[in-house]
Amino acid sequence: MDRNGLRRELLELLYQDTGQRYEHLEDCVTLREGLGLDSVDLVSLVMQIESRYQIRLDSKELQSVEKVGDLLDLLERKVVASPAARAA
Repeated sequence: MDRNGLRRELLELLYQDTGQRYEHLEDCVTLREGLGLDSVDLVSLVMQIESRYQIRLDSKELQSVEKVGDLLDLLERKVVASPAARAA
């Protein structure tokens, strides 16, 4: 899956989680201040991501995720490397 596809799915997951529609998710937007996500929202989002892509995001990987671009970079690495992605 390419970055734009991941961005579209992230928009969908955010809507499902928060009920808010975001028009654009620019890479420079912060998850907390820019999108207004609190720690509960972030945990829920991570759980949805793990479930959707059949991947595991550990706390070390997530420590460096502050912006949408950071999350998309992580997802690109993990989704491409996942067994589910290789099987598709």
